[in-house]
Amino acid sequence: MSRVAKNPVAIPEKVEVVLSANSIDVSGPLGKLSHPLTAAVVLKREGDAITFTAASDAQHSRAMSGTLRSLVANMVHGVSQGFSRKLTLVGVGYKAAAQGAVLNLELGYSHPINHKMPAGVTVATATPTEIILTGADKQVVGQVAAQIRAYRAPEPYKGKGVRYSDEVGVIKETKKK
Repeated sequence: MSRVAKNPVAIPEKVEVVLSANSIDVSGPLGKLSHPLTAAVVLKREGDAITFTAASDAQHSRAMSGTLRSLVANMVHGVSQGFSRKLTLVGVGYKAAAQGAVLNLELGYSHPINHKMPAGVTVATATPTEIILTGADKQVVGQVAAQIRAYRAPEPYKGKGVRYSDEVGVIKETKKK
């Protein structure tokens, strides 16, 4: 059995979990998330916790029990507290401005970039060089952050570009004469 799956997922009092035959629905103050279930994992609700066990002794079943436990734990955390990702713009003239569900970026190109946020993700710009993405679904927030970073990834010589706030960029040494 997976070491991750041995730990049950605690359900806070403000979160509602509904187990059906083929999906799990988690709803809370920040939204509602759903995920399909597989026959390789058996879920049991015991009071205010959910336990995960592999349906068989097969490698796939044991691996999926840990994976599904992590996904459900992220869903419970997302609808109760939410996830956020912070991006930083490094470079002269690089700036961002949030206008509703659209993020306007100026990243040194000849044209501005308008990135539309998917449903469930909100964007805020505390300063023109900081972008804060928040949402209930960890995977969607991370994917949007990766898409924004891909517009201008940090380059290795000066470090200019869009980077995660906790990202450490190694700067290469320039050519010597």
